[in-house]
Amino acid sequence: MRSIRAAATGAVMLSLALAASACGGGSSTGGGSNDSPKELTYWASNQGASIEVDKKVLQPELDKFEKQTGIKVKLEVVPWSDLLNRILTATTSGQGPDVLNIGNTWSASLQATGALLPWDKAQFDKIGGKDRFVDSALGSTGAEGQDPAAVPLYSMAYALYYNKQMFADAGIDAPPATWDELVAAGKKLSKDGKWGIGMEGSNPSENIHHAFVFAKQHGAGFFTADGKPDFTSDGAVAAVKQYVDLMAKDKIIAPGNAEYAQNQSVSDFAKGKTGMLLWQSASANLKSQGMSEDAYGIAPVPVQSGTPGAGKQVNSMVAGINLAVFKNTDNLDGASEFVKFMTSDAEQKILNTAYSSIPPVKAAQEDPAFNSPSNSVLKDTLAKSAVALPQVPDESQFETAVGTAVKELFADAAAGRPVTTDSVKAALTKAQQQMPTK
Repeated sequence: MRSIRAAATGAVMLSLALAASACGGGSSTGGGSNDSPKELTYWASNQGASIEVDKKVLQPELDKFEKQTGIKVKLEVVPWSDLLNRILTATTSGQGPDVLNIGNTWSASLQATGALLPWDKAQFDKIGGKDRFVDSALGSTGAEGQDPAAVPLYSMAYALYYNKQMFADAGIDAPPATWDELVAAGKKLSKDGKWGIGMEGSNPSENIHHAFVFAKQHGAGFFTADGKPDFTSDGAVAAVKQYVDLMAKDKIIAPGNAEYAQNQSVSDFAKGKTGMLLWQSASANLKSQGMSEDAYGIAPVPVQSGTPGAGKQVNSMVAGINLAVFKNTDNLDGASEFVKFMTSDAEQKILNTAYSSIPPVKAAQEDPAFNSPSNSVLKDTLAKSAVALPQVPDESQFETAVGTAVKELFADAAAGRPVTTDSVKAALTKAQQQMPTK
């Protein structure tokens, strides 16, 4: 996962998108059509270890779809560093793909632009009905009380991956269940050029996911009950400081991780350079980099004390990818048919197996293939201790503004500059000032 442009860019672009009447998609007119019934363009998100891995996963399935329907799908895998801003540009220019992957946390923000096709009952009926999907995945498809802006495609949760041999060599008997235990383990592992844990310090999306979970554990959130930004509460400040302190104070993250934004922390873990990794559904990624499943264990993300659950015991956001259609597509029927194909039971098994994610389609999720020990941890987390990021129109600006603030704090830590409660609060105050005023 990767870095993103400056916070102001995302905020300005989304503000423009919210004010614009044009929609993204294949057609330059305001509404969808079927003017190009034999072609679709599809922006996929980078789910695998590289864009080339994604192409190898997806192209055979797209060829299968073409054989079944006669519709050719032009694929582009877009890096996470570019995806949100590419989408926002498309919402204002009217020039974008027909179908696209979106981070599920962006659903309400992109819904507010009016660019995406709403998934009302009639649309869901075209793909087999809304009740095919698990409730937790549907909870991250748009604002409450509105028709979903997208359809769940992949479900994921964060987990703690740990190197069994490195743990044994360091005399660590079990994976840490609390953050104090993780820091203690990380200090034992951080020696001889190796480090306790890896992070993607230059990736605002990764930063916001972890900051959000830490905030929940501190009894805070980043928005008030009525959807207004609240970035500078004591709990939010303590959360961000605890996260950045893994590098700044505890020194269990290598300073170079402050520049990581392209899955380098996954590669470091696969190569035995770090003993632990916090990641979404990492098994397929690690396998593609040559790490045997026997070489690592998987455990729930730590909590402050006790065991994962609701409230302050939350240990993951509800992670996932949704599939959306631009409202002005020039192949409306084909786009609906493509979503039906990608969310079919058969394709859900194939795609989620390839990415070691969890199918958000009930029938596919119940398949024995998703009952491995690693998937059991992820499924248990999604069921018991994961919560959705706020589904509010300003969510994507929040990700960009706060995620970038955390990125800058990691840069301070890497450079040896002090990261204090005051400096964290100042960074979050600046981030809140970048949010739209209403």
